[in-house]
Amino acid sequence: MPERRTVALVTLGCARNEVDSEELAGRLEADGWDLVKDAADADVAVVNTCGFVEAAKKDSVDALLEANDLKGHGRTQAVVAVGCMAERYGKDLAEALPEADGVLGFDDYADISDRLQTILSGGIHAAHTPRDRRKLLPISPAQRQESAASVALPGHGPAAEAPESAPADLPEGLAPASGPRAPLRRRLDGAPVASVKLASGCDRRCSFCAIPSFRGSFISRRPSDVLNETRWLAEQGVKEIMLVSENNTSYGKDLGDIRLLESLLPELAEVDGLERVRVSYLQPAEMRPGLIDVLTSTPKVVPYFDLSFQHSAPDVLRAMRRFGDTDRFLELLDTIRGKAPEAGVRSNFIVGFPGETEADLAELERFLNGARLDAIGVFGYSDEEGTEAATYENKLDEDVVAERLARASRLAEELVSQRAEERVGETVHVLVESIDDEGVYGRGAHQAPETDGQVLLTSGEGLSVGRMVEAKVVGTEGVDLVAEPLDGSLACSEEAGR
Repeated sequence: MPERRTVALVTLGCARNEVDSEELAGRLEADGWDLVKDAADADVAVVNTCGFVEAAKKDSVDALLEANDLKGHGRTQAVVAVGCMAERYGKDLAEALPEADGVLGFDDYADISDRLQTILSGGIHAAHTPRDRRKLLPISPAQRQESAASVALPGHGPAAEAPESAPADLPEGLAPASGPRAPLRRRLDGAPVASVKLASGCDRRCSFCAIPSFRGSFISRRPSDVLNETRWLAEQGVKEIMLVSENNTSYGKDLGDIRLLESLLPELAEVDGLERVRVSYLQPAEMRPGLIDVLTSTPKVVPYFDLSFQHSAPDVLRAMRRFGDTDRFLELLDTIRGKAPEAGVRSNFIVGFPGETEADLAELERFLNGARLDAIGVFGYSDEEGTEAATYENKLDEDVVAERLARASRLAEELVSQRAEERVGETVHVLVESIDDEGVYGRGAHQAPETDGQVLLTSGEGLSVGRMVEAKVVGTEGVDLVAEPLDGSLACSEEAGR
């Protein structure tokens, strides 16, 4: 019997990329490939790249070069780039980075096994010519679902020509397709939390962002597909799902119901075995009273608000093609906390945007001081090719951007530490995620994976990864919390795990 082909998937970037990697893994395993964790043990190393900002693109190139260094020293014979950077740059990336044996776009995902086999056999698959993916679907959201079946949408499953259902002999642990748009999926780790893609693409036209051009227009997944995938993940031992897309507040607008998320969330919360449902990527200008109500009052749906503020000075926001201002944003946060005082809120901000004045930066600092955010990401502006902002005048000098980034970052670090201290004395429900010699770590309801800090439990007796523990916050370490399990919570957790 010939030796089975092996492949390793290296994932960079956001949680959406992680979902895409698990879809690629599902497709490959269904076609007979063996998945391995270490690229050095794989015939082919597939690097799922990020193409968002310069730092992310550099990380992607470094990962490709690192994988290329394995060739000739072990099993690795080929290195292939997929993901947003590969989609965005296509043949230009292939020419600039000859170390990559293949550069595959989203249209190649349905045939990923054949593409890798061709490359592994010494053949060449021509890198695609990048195109504006917004033009692949109708301008009107109401007309998109009919056209979507013929467009490659990572995380949404196969295109229309794929079979209606998965083969009956899929390997154990591989998500079965439940319809023409349901993806095959293979989990790449055993973590108790997993992301579920709610939609793809974005219809917003923020002047600094290139994502819509290579991710395409906004298209929702069917609620039944989201529910079926969530049920499968729960059967795999997942305790928390995080709904991801470029803009979750737009979910359902192309399905005829902009309030579809409000009805879907309670259904997801009722999935057997699931302990927590989290929603990420919310647009402040699209927040609705009904959505706030569902997010703050539905059992198992955590009151967590990942709000994309980006700035708070009106002139900067308008130049960004965004809406709002400091006072409106603070009113939104007051509304949220009026319904759920312990709600978690995080956001990202850009400083040094073209035309930003000292007064604009002071206005942003006023917002940050009043917002009481649990997690803050601050980025210095840099031109992204193909964006409107790249053509703006009044660019700030790089040293001015760097100074403002350092200033805002210092303030952000101080403020999130203060916010963590405000939680001392609170009771938090902690999902245990890791246990090692250094301690037992998990996350509270106000903390998303990898971005918002964690909770160190003072006692871990009887605990295992995936358990939910009720604990009292007794201290902080920067943005992280230190919490003591409450009497009886360990016993209850142990009983729940039986």
